[in-house]
Amino acid sequence: MNRTSERRRAERLRTNLAAFWEGVLTRRGGTITDISATGCFILTRDDVQLQELIRLEVLSPTGRAICLWGEVVYKAPEMGFAVRFTGTEQSEQEMLGLLLDYLRMTRVPEEEGLVTGHVS
Repeated sequence: MNRTSERRRAERLRTNLAAFWEGVLTRRGGTITDISATGCFILTRDDVQLQELIRLEVLSPTGRAICLWGEVVYKAPEMGFAVRFTGTEQSEQEMLGLLLDYLRMTRVPEEEGLVTGHVS
């Protein structure tokens, strides 16, 4: 299976999680706007290179930091970048799974594609 089909297979969840990332030359904060079991998009300055390995600290809603490693797979100039998770330890992978479960349970109907409103 290639990376594109792997990425498409993983459920992506919209979110607004604080994060810190550290690359070869810099350490910055940002906001994770979507996340899956295989990667995420970080809204931040794009001070990274494609294929660069970064260390990512995701702050869960409980305040606990989940430390993940990833490879930069896409850059959106002046906006942020996408990371594919690599080499994550089992305990951190489990914490990521719990975070994804939490995000699934707390989704609002609009995020699930349902239209809300009333008819007069």
